[in-house]
Amino acid sequence: MEEKRMPHNLILEEKNRLSITQVADVDTFDEGKIVLFTADDTVVIEGYDLHIQKLDVTGGELSITGEVVSILYTGRDGYGKKGKGFFKKMLK
Repeated sequence: MEEKRMPHNLILEEKNRLSITQVADVDTFDEGKIVLFTADDTVVIEGYDLHIQKLDVTGGELSITGEVVSILYTGRDGYGKKGKGFFKKMLK
Protein backbone atom coordinates (compact mmCIF):
# COMPACT_ATOMS: atom_id res chain seq x y z
CA MET A 1 0.00 0.00 0.00
CA GLU A 2 1.36 3.42 -0.96
CA GLU A 3 2.02 5.83 1.89
CA LYS A 4 0.33 9.19 1.40
CA ARG A 5 2.57 12.12 2.36
CA MET A 6 1.31 15.49 3.41
CA PRO A 7 2.33 18.44 1.22
CA HIS A 8 5.35 20.55 2.12
CA ASN A 9 4.49 24.22 2.68
CA LEU A 10 6.67 27.26 3.14
CA ILE A 11 5.13 30.62 4.09
CA LEU A 12 7.27 33.76 4.22
CA GLU A 13 5.63 36.84 5.77
CA GLU A 14 7.20 40.28 5.24
CA LYS A 15 10.69 38.69 4.91
CA ASN A 16 10.88 38.30 8.71
CA ARG A 17 8.67 35.35 9.67
CA LEU A 18 9.00 31.94 8.02
CA SER A 19 6.84 28.88 8.64
CA ILE A 20 7.73 25.50 7.15
CA THR A 21 5.87 22.18 7.34
CA GLN A 22 7.05 18.61 6.79
CA VAL A 23 10.46 19.29 8.40
CA ALA A 24 12.18 16.00 9.20
CA ASP A 25 15.22 17.41 11.01
CA VAL A 26 17.40 20.50 11.49
CA ASP A 27 21.04 19.90 10.59
CA THR A 28 22.70 23.17 11.63
CA PHE A 29 21.60 26.61 12.68
CA ASP A 30 23.01 29.96 13.73
CA GLU A 31 21.97 33.60 13.32
CA GLY A 32 23.06 33.62 9.66
CA LYS A 33 22.10 30.20 8.29
CA ILE A 34 19.71 27.32 9.01
CA VAL A 35 20.04 23.98 7.22
CA LEU A 36 17.11 21.58 7.48
CA PHE A 37 15.81 18.40 5.88
CA THR A 38 12.39 17.61 4.47
CA ALA A 39 11.43 14.19 3.08
CA ASP A 40 12.63 15.19 -0.40
CA ASP A 41 15.07 18.08 -0.05
CA THR A 42 17.72 19.84 1.94
CA VAL A 43 16.70 23.47 2.53
CA VAL A 44 19.22 26.22 3.28
CA ILE A 45 17.85 29.47 4.73
CA GLU A 46 20.20 32.45 4.95
CA GLY A 47 19.62 35.81 6.56
CA TYR A 48 20.33 38.00 9.54
CA ASP A 49 19.39 37.55 13.19
CA LEU A 50 17.64 34.21 12.45
CA HIS A 51 16.02 32.49 15.44
CA ILE A 52 14.07 29.26 15.66
CA GLN A 53 10.84 30.13 17.49
CA LYS A 54 9.18 26.70 17.24
CA LEU A 55 10.48 23.28 16.27
CA ASP A 56 8.19 20.25 16.32
CA VAL A 57 9.97 17.43 14.52
CA THR A 58 7.18 15.00 15.40
CA GLY A 59 4.61 17.24 13.69
CA GLY A 60 7.13 18.54 11.15
CA GLU A 61 6.61 22.23 11.94
CA LEU A 62 9.29 24.91 12.10
CA SER A 63 8.89 28.66 12.70
CA ILE A 64 11.74 31.11 12.17
CA THR A 65 12.02 34.86 12.81
CA GLY A 66 14.67 37.25 11.54
CA GLU A 67 15.48 38.80 8.17
CA VAL A 68 15.33 36.09 5.50
CA VAL A 69 17.58 36.83 2.53
CA SER A 70 17.53 33.53 0.63
CA ILE A 71 15.88 30.12 0.63
CA LEU A 72 17.63 27.39 -1.36
CA TYR A 73 16.34 23.89 -2.10
CA THR A 74 19.35 21.69 -2.87
CA GLY A 75 17.69 18.33 -3.51
CA ARG A 76 18.21 15.10 -1.61
CA ASP A 77 22.01 15.04 -1.73
CA GLY A 78 22.57 18.73 -2.26
CA TYR A 79 24.12 20.40 0.78
CA GLY A 80 26.81 17.94 1.76
CA LYS A 81 25.71 14.42 2.58
CA LYS A 82 22.55 13.82 4.53
CA GLY A 83 23.74 12.58 7.85
CA LYS A 84 22.43 12.78 11.32
CA GLY A 85 20.79 16.09 12.05
CA PHE A 86 21.64 18.40 14.92
CA PHE A 87 19.00 17.09 17.31
CA LYS A 88 19.66 13.44 16.47
CA LYS A 89 23.36 14.05 17.23
CA MET A 90 22.47 15.61 20.59
CA LEU A 91 20.21 12.71 21.58
CA LYS A 92 22.77 10.09 20.60
